Amino acid sequence: MFKHKFKADGTLERYKTRWVLRGFTQRPGIDFDETFSPVVKAATVRTVVSLALSRSWPIHQLDVKNAFLHGNLSETVYCSQPTGFEDPAYPGYVCKLNWSLYGLKQAPRAWYSRFASYIIQLGFVEAKTDTSLFVFHQGSDTAYLLLYVDDIVLTAASPQQLRRVISPPAGVLHERSR
Repeated sequence: MFKHKFKADGTLERYKTRWVLRGFTQRPGIDFDETFSPVVKAATVRTVVSLALSRSWPIHQLDVKNAFLHGNLSETVYCSQPTGFEDPAYPGYVCKLNWSLYGLKQAPRAWYSRFASYIIQLGFVEAKTDTSLFVFHQGSDTAYLLLYVDDIVLTAASPQQLRRVISPPAGVLHERSR
């Protein structure tokens, strides 16, 4: 997929390309077994935001760049060579994927699995009532992380703690607004 990205004044900023798979051709039980998309419940968002506001906690929104490209596949997946980039010496060959790509039915689940295992290593616990809510509680330090596909809302008891959560994975989380 090729796209032109433009600046606000209409001039060309950059060319953007993304290899998107034709996931609509995948068949359950043959090409994939499970799908899942991390979507936080609206009631959970309201509860966490209300809690943060009542306690005057800072709230940050973060965006994960190319989230689905960060997922590790647990199954073997093959796809045809990308159009325009076929190897002329091996036109009938296919590509074996090691990581997920956009369009793949498994991509959201693979991304969520990798993110959840990482955030749990930081000391967060996945909520039993909503799999897209992660809670950190250690002494007086408390933080809530809400995950909606590749967007994150994070609140913590102090700005310092919020920074500690955001800082570790260099280049993975990108602060969008305060």
